[in-house]
Amino acid sequence: MKTSHIIYKVDDLHQAVKEYKEKGFEVEYGTLKNPYNAIVYFSEGPYLELLASTGMPEFMKRILRMFGKSRLVDRLNYWDNHKGGPCGVALENYKTDLRDEKRILERNKQGYFEMRSRRNDSKGRKLRFTCLFPDEMQLPFLMTYFNIDPKPVNFIHPNGAKRIKNISFGTREELMPMIKELCDDPVLTLFTGSGIKDLEFEYAVKDI
Repeated sequence: MKTSHIIYKVDDLHQAVKEYKEKGFEVEYGTLKNPYNAIVYFSEGPYLELLASTGMPEFMKRILRMFGKSRLVDRLNYWDNHKGGPCGVALENYKTDLRDEKRILERNKQGYFEMRSRRNDSKGRKLRFTCLFPDEMQLPFLMTYFNIDPKPVNFIHPNGAKRIKNISFGTREELMPMIKELCDDPVLTLFTGSGIKDLEFEYAVKDI
């Protein structure tokens, strides 16, 4: 698996989009109608998801708890109530399922919740993918790549940003071997702790 994207919590989505555009990034809303997120894509590597909320209604969270999915709700609540900044990392594969990844989690006695997801984006693309949320919140969540590739080709942002070159993700030491087995992406750096400590961009070298 590779690093898919970083969830970056924001209070006001429209203000965050405005600020990122002012910083020289191209940004697109996740959907045209009532968006709850916006995306900063790069031609290669992980993208940045500006997230105002998970969009999961409270009554649905209560139903999920009733059906034994409290750990999923805990993760959603963590994102919804986060004070702002990077708060989640996703890993992705390029298959149609997460069969191999589930075997790794099961071998390590890790529970999870798997769900099919869909999003019709602001450019009319009908994106389809599968997500898998480990019960352990200090593990990244997993997904299959989109059925349609939404990333721009050979694109450099107006500010010169080419890609996200490093993500420092904090977790418990005993979970690191499992994450390394799941993910062979050098972009992801692990450290003992919690949260995302660092997010570095690579910029194009300007001609002199």
